[in-house]
Amino acid sequence: QVQLVESGGGLVQAGGSLRLSCAASGSIFRIQTMGWYRRAPGKERELVASITTSLSTNYADSVKGRFIIARDDTKNMVYLRMNSLKPEDTAVYYCNSPPSPRAWGQGTQVTVSS
Repeated sequence: QVQLVESGGGLVQAGGSLRLSCAASGSIFRIQTMGWYRRAPGKERELVASITTSLSTNYADSVKGRFIIARDDTKNMVYLRMNSLKPEDTAVYYCNSPPSPRAWGQGTQVTVSS
């Protein structure tokens, strides 16, 4: 059973930056594509970034050029560097393994003020 613990969220002004971290327990992490999802108030959860075991990345159009996903398989960690944040990036952010997510962690709240 993989457990996911997200951290690093907070309140930031528009244009600011944050770095999210996700700690994944379980050795299965190393054979999974990992991704960051977010759920904004009143919206469905969406995948914003993913990274394969060969470090190929993919981003949603809404974050392309601003967010960077990375992973450290030696530490079972996934990161999301978020730059040039916008109020519409406000959401709870989760990490998981697309396209078939496992049990969700508690997420980390990101709030971007205008």
